[in-house]
Amino acid sequence: MVPGTAAVGLATVALTVVGLWIGARALVDSTVRIARRFGVSELTIGLTIVAMGTSTPELVVTVDAALAGLGEIGVGNVVGSNAYNLAFILGAVSLLRVIPVERSLVHRDGVALVCSTLAGVAVLFDRTVTAGEGALLVGGFVAYTLYLIRDESTAHSIETEYTESRVTGAVPARLSHRARDALLLVGGLALVLVSGHFMVEAASSLARGAGISDWAIGGTIVAAGTSTPELAVSLVAMRQGHVGMSVGNVVGSNVFNVLGILGIAALIGPLSVGPAAIETLLWLTVLTVLMVAALWSGRRLSRAEGALFVCSELARWTLGLLRIFG
Repeated sequence: MVPGTAAVGLATVALTVVGLWIGARALVDSTVRIARRFGVSELTIGLTIVAMGTSTPELVVTVDAALAGLGEIGVGNVVGSNAYNLAFILGAVSLLRVIPVERSLVHRDGVALVCSTLAGVAVLFDRTVTAGEGALLVGGFVAYTLYLIRDESTAHSIETEYTESRVTGAVPARLSHRARDALLLVGGLALVLVSGHFMVEAASSLARGAGISDWAIGGTIVAAGTSTPELAVSLVAMRQGHVGMSVGNVVGSNVFNVLGILGIAALIGPLSVGPAAIETLLWLTVLTVLMVAALWSGRRLSRAEGALFVCSELARWTLGLLRIFG
């Protein structure tokens, strides 16, 4: 790679990190205020609106890959992003602070996370995702989302509260505040997505210049790049004490990636993958079961457990880039 090109790429990555952090801060702040105003729990907001918003880069990359007939890049992005979300993001967040977990996250959403991963294994077992299988995946995501909304509307005890008293609706919020929060939400999400896009482009260019294969780039560099919105939002939310949004963002993104994004991409065109994709998918399955088991054991993720998960992701990257695994 030309030295000047490498310097531009590194500068772009640095600028996009700043953009991601600013955008994530605006997104978290506005979302928390909107959720508080409507009496919705942080966990549910993280599992739905924030999760789908921060997963937009994965959606764009995977759909583009499906349109171009590049199934391995599309599937590799989804599987690699999910492994990165669980092992690196939740692991890194737990290194900052021990993560307490709501009972509903473990029992309801933990089960959904495992089931969605197993659904991915089932449809990819023959190394092809058909349009019919894609429709089933999308249907599963719609059913899960509707269940979350129904459960939220009927539940009256929410374990993770906001840092301030929740608004009951007795005093309507002023229109100017609503407009401000809406603009911050849209602007923050846009900045996160644009920054994530340019980070993926710059990182991929640097990787190709170093002679790394497309499959390795899709499962590692691009996967991490499209997951930078989740990383930024989860870290900012955790630092501000919004545990439900921080964890819910990761879990919701993983469910959406497999059921929603993989399903939508398969509806556009059948996705075919090679043996390496199955290896990485099996790695993700084991990782998912271990993460849910760790959360289930004490309804918390300790720093030691988080460090182990971070190390597992670093090991996957090393083996993948060396073309030993996945």
